[in-house]
Amino acid sequence: MTVVITLVQYVLSIVSGGILVGFSLGLIGGGGGSILAVPLFLYFVGLDTIPDAAHIAIGTTALAVGLNAYINSYMHLRKKNVAPRIGGIFAGVGLVGSLIGAYLGHITPGTDLLTYFAIAMIVLGIYMAIRRESTQAGTADEVNHVLNAFQRCPRLTMSTILKVAVFGFLVGLVSGYFGIGGGFLIVPSLMFSAGLCITRAIGTSLISVGTFGVASGAEYWYYGDVLVLIALLYVAGGVAGGYAGTNLAVKVPKRTLRIAYGGAIIVLVGIYMLMKIYHIIP
Repeated sequence: MTVVITLVQYVLSIVSGGILVGFSLGLIGGGGGSILAVPLFLYFVGLDTIPDAAHIAIGTTALAVGLNAYINSYMHLRKKNVAPRIGGIFAGVGLVGSLIGAYLGHITPGTDLLTYFAIAMIVLGIYMAIRRESTQAGTADEVNHVLNAFQRCPRLTMSTILKVAVFGFLVGLVSGYFGIGGGFLIVPSLMFSAGLCITRAIGTSLISVGTFGVASGAEYWYYGDVLVLIALLYVAGGVAGGYAGTNLAVKVPKRTLRIAYGGAIIVLVGIYMLMKIYHIIP
């Protein structure tokens, strides 16, 4: 299937999927930033009218989010914010779940898939607005805790391995189905199953976000549901957007950011998607 993309739409891909999504990722971290990629692809870039737009949007953005996560994981590795063994188990088992999820997403009718996606956005937005952060998140105390933890990685008992594997599979399944990074699920899962602090859980989560995204994107690519150039433009724009968002994040209280971003933007975009899907608005 040949999809004709105009020059204006290519430019809008950099601005929306890249800069705006990258900005939100840098602003609020890994939890929820990438979920805007799909509605921006459909309604801002204007590709909602192409054949099989739902699956192409999810496949393309999954690949872009995965590549972007791998790029961002480099900085966390340098800062020693990663638990490689735990991250490897979570991502390795979750890879199986993400491939199954991507297949289930592929066989789900496009309208149904976008409906479930919009509902997931609304639920995520509410969750982001009401959840509580660790009082030490991002403080000097937690940074010291991360550095010390890097020297003594959490002990991998059989119980820990099983919990990490189970959570990895389930989160991978959801991530693959919706074509999202899943950081908002991965971070608390790593904290609960492996006892990681939030900073180290965020750094470790990028391994899984990258793995799930690239695997899901590759599967959709196999089915012909990925616009590779659009995905690469998302990644290119995301570098600039992520830098700007990170700089602003240190100046604004994170609690305020999450309430505004989750409680307002994500919920409203989810509602907008439902209204578009069911032709309540043109």
